[in-house]
This record gives sequence, C-alpha cells and structure tokens, in this order.
Amino acid sequence: MIDNIKPKEATSIINSLVGGVVPKIGVQHITVGRSEEIAAFISALEDVKNGHSMAKFWIGDFGSGKSFMLHLLNTVALKQKFVVANADFTPDNRLYSNDGKSVILYAAIMDNIAIQTKPEGGALQTLLEKWIEQVITKTAEENYISLAEIRNEQYFGLIQNAIMKTINEITEVGGFDFGYVIVKYYEGYIKNDELLRRNALKWLKGEYKTKTEARQDLGVREIVNDSNYYDMLKNFCKLFVSMGYSGFMINLDEAINLYKISTAAAREKNYEKILSIYNDCFQGKVSNLFINFAGTKEFLENERRGLFSYQALKSRLETNKFETLEVRDFAQPVITLAPMDHNEIFVLLKKLKLIFDFNYKTELNITDEEISAFMEEMFNKPGAYEFLTPREVIRDFLNILNIIRQNPEVDKRRLFGEIEISDERPSDLILLDSIEEL
Repeated sequence: MIDNIKPKEATSIINSLVGGVVPKIGVQHITVGRSEEIAAFISALEDVKNGHSMAKFWIGDFGSGKSFMLHLLNTVALKQKFVVANADFTPDNRLYSNDGKSVILYAAIMDNIAIQTKPEGGALQTLLEKWIEQVITKTAEENYISLAEIRNEQYFGLIQNAIMKTINEITEVGGFDFGYVIVKYYEGYIKNDELLRRNALKWLKGEYKTKTEARQDLGVREIVNDSNYYDMLKNFCKLFVSMGYSGFMINLDEAINLYKISTAAAREKNYEKILSIYNDCFQGKVSNLFINFAGTKEFLENERRGLFSYQALKSRLETNKFETLEVRDFAQPVITLAPMDHNEIFVLLKKLKLIFDFNYKTELNITDEEISAFMEEMFNKPGAYEFLTPREVIRDFLNILNIIRQNPEVDKRRLFGEIEISDERPSDLILLDSIEEL
C-alpha cells in the first residue's frame, strides 16, 4: 500500500485525475521521477528562507506535468513552513492591466492562500487572526497586562497602536491603508462584528471595485488596484515572515494565456511586469518571496509572442548553453520538464491502482502484465507519439479501473482496444500556431 496516505487524499487524487485536473492535496503519493528537480527546489527554498527571493519558470508541453509540478512544490513548501498561493492566468486576468484584470489575478491569489494546516487554501483569515493574537500577546507582555484583561475595551487603542507600529515597520508602499484595514479587522474580531471583519477581509483580498464603497464601509482612502496589487503582495510576504513563516510562495499557472493576449502592446506590458518581478527577486529588492510561472515552450521561446519576444527577458531566460539532455542545470531560472519515460508511467499507474483500491475499498484483479498491455495499446495508437500526454494516459487508466470495479466480468483487453488518442491542446492555441506559421 502507499505509505501514510489519508482517505481524503486518496479521494482527491482519484476524483481530480479522472476529471483531468491535478489534485490539490496528496500529490506526493503519486510523484514519479522529478527527484533532481525537487532537490534543486528544496535548495532554492533554503535561500528564500534566508532572505533571498526567487523566480522560476517551469516549461513543458501540454499535459507534461507542469501543474502537477506546481502542486508538488506546494506540498514541499508547506512542510518548510511557507505560506503558498496558486492562481491560473485566464483571459480575464493578467499581471499588467488598467481595466481591473490584474486585481482579478490578485484576488485569485489571496483566495487560494494555504498553510500546512489548511493546504486546500482559504487560509487568509486564519493567518490574520493568528497574527493579531501574536500582537495582543506581545503587547500584553510589554505592558505587564494579563491576556484576559488586555482584551477589554479600555486597551483597544493600545492594540491599535501596536498593530499600526508593526505594520509601519514591515511595509513600504501602501502600508498605512494596509495597516488601517487590519486594525478594522481587529476591531471586528474583538467586538464580534462579523460585517466589519468581512469588509476588512474583502478589502485585503482586492474585492472592492470603488474607493467610494470602501470609504463608506471602512473609512479607508484607497483600494487594491491594478497599479498597487504587487506592493500588497510584498506587504503580505513581510507580514507572513514577521509571524514566523519562512516566506511567501506564489504559483502562477497557465501562462500561455499571456502569450495569447491579442495586442502586442498589452503583451509587452505583461512581459515587462515579469521582468520587474524577476529583477526584484534576483537583485535583492524583495525578501522571502518565491514566484513560479508555468507555461509551454511557445510561451517561453516564441520570438513573436512569447517571453523571448521581449529582449531583456530573452537574455535572462535563455538556457544554459552547456546543458544537455543528460547533463542538466536545475539552478537556472528556467527548468524544462522532460516527458516521463515509459518506466516512470508504469510505476505511476501501479501507484494509482493501489490508491484506487484504497479509495474504493476494493482489490481489482489487474496484473503488472495487464498494466503493460494497457500501455502498449495506448502508445501504439495512431497519433500517440504526437499527442499522447501523461494526463490522458492516467485518465483513461482510471476510467478503465472504474468500469472494471463496477463490471467485474468485463473483458479488459476489449476495453484496452477501445482507447482513442486525441489532441488535447486548446483549439484557440492550435489556431494561433497555424496563424504564426503563415
């Protein structure tokens, strides 16, 4: 059996993979290969713990395991006491905009904040309350007041001042409003005013659309917007570190959506923002921040639409010229994910069969030879070499296990023979590629 797997993890793994997405929890149980990448990542985490910052680009074809890799990085970082957050780029959000699309990305990041005790996300409120409790405890000790007594209304101003003082020490841009809203959250927390607490959380998550609405609800002058959201992320990073966390890691997946931005000027502005983040991280302008981007080879290397179309990024992100398929450099900013080989896929499918049995409390009669026969059928199908991805192999395998579980007498070989291979790339990207070739 798979060691130490929890029933919740097993269910998440099976349900997510059948749905064609990466499970939010439990990915460590289905990791095959990638040991060198993980070792390099753990080394980079140590640097970030020690006050450095890092930006990494995880590059691979559709279905090659980029999203899986990011979720695996999450699991590792959470164990190293990082606060982590994930967000996908979509047509509705981006790094640079002047029509609210950057705030949508920021809100997605804040919504998905996770800590080890809340790995599924939604941990911002937990973190705020933990930090407020730390401030209350410290203020009580410094003023020789008991913890029970300092929660009385007469000491309200003392705690407010302590919160603002701490925030001012750790923040730079936008610190006053940031601190003021956290004071409002504290007020709601102490007075059990759920609406005030919810409004403060709404501001911190970038969900206010107008300054007027925020002023009415909280009395604050500014809101999180397209131009200041990155400063807010840096403020949160400092806040998390002040609480005793190792740092803040943000994973941004589906970067192909930046490649697909139709106007060259808007694309360039987004790449300029990536350059700015990259420079901040590697020039020491920010501490304890780790940002991962995941995208396809086109997103990185296409010289008309990709990152390489922006010369300053191309010069920073070109592969180490001494690297080969056998001799890898995992310390460079760009890590290209090599496809899984057939042995690794075989090991993965064996693991999935064990997890499937554990999840459904069953013991399906599938031998190693039959797993090999399934793989042989898949990889010998027309189009397999060009289009087959680990995602499709996994999904088909689990679908077959589900059929066998519910229909024990079914002919497995017949099921294997019904497998079809399809091109999983999004249709709009295929269209873009064909336009590029004209």
